[in-house]
Amino acid sequence: MAFKAQVLYDFTAEPGNVELTVKEGETITVTNANIGGGWIEAQNSRGETGLVPEDYIEYSNQFSGTAGTAAPPANVGNAAVPDLSFFDEFAPTSTSAPKQVDAGGLSPQLDSTDTPVPPILLAPEEASNGNDPWSVWNSDPSRSSNNNWAPNAEGNQTGRNAAEPWSSGTHSHPQAYQGPDIYPYLIDHTGAEDDEWDDEWDEMKSTSGYSEPGEGGAIQRGGTHASSMKISLNKFPGFSKSGPELFLLCKQAAKGKEKISIYLGEVGPVWFYPEAQLDCIVADPKKGSKMYGLKSYIEYQITPNTTNRPVNHRYKHFDWLYERLLDKFGSAIPIPSLPDKQVTGRFEEEFIKMRMERLQGWMTRMCRHPVVSSSEVFQLFLSYKDEKDWKTGKRKAEKDETVGVMIFTTIEAEAPDLDLAEVEQKCEQFSRFTKAMDDGVKEILTVGNEHWKRCTGPLPKEYQRIGKAFQNLSSVFTSSGYQGEATLTDAMTAAGKTYEEIAQIVAEQPKKDLHFLMETNNEYKGLLGCFPDTIGVHKAAIDKVKEADKLVNTNKITAQDKVTMAKRASTMSYALQAEMNHFHSNRIYDYNRVMQQYLEEQVKFYETIAAKLRHAHSQFTTM
Repeated sequence: MAFKAQVLYDFTAEPGNVELTVKEGETITVTNANIGGGWIEAQNSRGETGLVPEDYIEYSNQFSGTAGTAAPPANVGNAAVPDLSFFDEFAPTSTSAPKQVDAGGLSPQLDSTDTPVPPILLAPEEASNGNDPWSVWNSDPSRSSNNNWAPNAEGNQTGRNAAEPWSSGTHSHPQAYQGPDIYPYLIDHTGAEDDEWDDEWDEMKSTSGYSEPGEGGAIQRGGTHASSMKISLNKFPGFSKSGPELFLLCKQAAKGKEKISIYLGEVGPVWFYPEAQLDCIVADPKKGSKMYGLKSYIEYQITPNTTNRPVNHRYKHFDWLYERLLDKFGSAIPIPSLPDKQVTGRFEEEFIKMRMERLQGWMTRMCRHPVVSSSEVFQLFLSYKDEKDWKTGKRKAEKDETVGVMIFTTIEAEAPDLDLAEVEQKCEQFSRFTKAMDDGVKEILTVGNEHWKRCTGPLPKEYQRIGKAFQNLSSVFTSSGYQGEATLTDAMTAAGKTYEEIAQIVAEQPKKDLHFLMETNNEYKGLLGCFPDTIGVHKAAIDKVKEADKLVNTNKITAQDKVTMAKRASTMSYALQAEMNHFHSNRIYDYNRVMQQYLEEQVKFYETIAAKLRHAHSQFTTM
């Protein structure tokens, strides 16, 4: 039995698939509503049949000639069409979210979904200029640099609210910089993760261009405003509390051989760095498909310098790695987010290149961290031997109990206990620095965004107008009929063309220098946004230690527990200082490198323009 439906959004079928192209406002006949995986089978007015995303249609109040039926009955679809119901077992299943409690933001809350969501067209003020890849940074006035560092909230409220990473609230890593918005079509949704790697974000198609994800409307983990990350209590077997007291009062140290060493260097506590620096290359993106071409994805080749043996990963595998690293190290180490998930235009060459570049940057930063790069889960990602090895390691990582604040049980600092008052002072100083740096980074992004817009918009047009004006005047001189002025008119024409060439150089220059400066600052914007959470965990631990005397007096803990809490808080302080020193070391290296590169390209830019102007100048006769 078939029924009518109204198409809400344009949808274009990819060649070779069993999909059906439909247009907004079109009336179609649903012939099979039981396909599964968020798809239905429909027939258009031309008699063509194929699959359409279920959320792209709205059922009409007509069904077999009977008014009032807004949705199809359970068993619909008697038309003679291929039975694709066997695909259901591959489709992501929607599960109700377990009851969540705030545990210091040590793991994100995962959302699941079954169906693709239609693209939403942003308001004009939110849409980016096609020539302005960084216009997203001015789209939200809340991103001003006037946000103040908020004091740590009571208990384990160690992070910030959903709208601003530098204010108080629950623990939630914000999205790292995800790049410029190129097109105004944005989706705000989260993808599902299942055991078979069947991530809907790798399979959905749409016709509505694409938007390089960014804060202006990215597909953010945790929702529209990067909502607080929460975890179920069963992440910490044997404990019923949340926050740093899980570590401060735990009765048993970590099991196994996992140990993280800290030693005192010239600048203070530092992580133990391996002799050889780990690195990898993300390259050779290829489009793959499964389910007889019904679902497509992009797979990247990652080659570590330790084995020189490439392994292949889809974006969802990177996303899985990010979740594992955040779950395991997020209390001690800021883990910046990946480039966000993308629904539309994922197979465009420009988008693939841009995503690969950002995945490379993220992997490089992870490789440079001595703790992350040497972790078992990261090594698995880079050097698994075969599919069986990958699945075994994946399941082992997902069962890891040394996560959240329990990561501190693996830290060994061969040094005397620290004075917590002194550490607290250093912590506040670093908090002020990271907040000030965050403001400075935002300012560079704002200025760079404005400069990019000028270089790709009004500035080239001004040079073109100057060039046209010179050429027009040269044409007027030519019409005088006066002999002996050919040299002048030719020189003026050449000068006009020179300015047109300069206009083209100016328009292309941001891609050669400003691009890398903006990418680096946006990467640091995301990294800096993670520090309030990491610092907040430490501050909450110090607050618990300060309450120790009161807890002893009320017989809630013993005097020995108080001593243990102080020693363990000292371990957390060593970890925080080691991370602070790691951050400063990388910051100095990164900004030295990117500023050198930027200025070198700027020198080439102005030398090229100067050379062209000298050549134009030489065409004129000296009188």
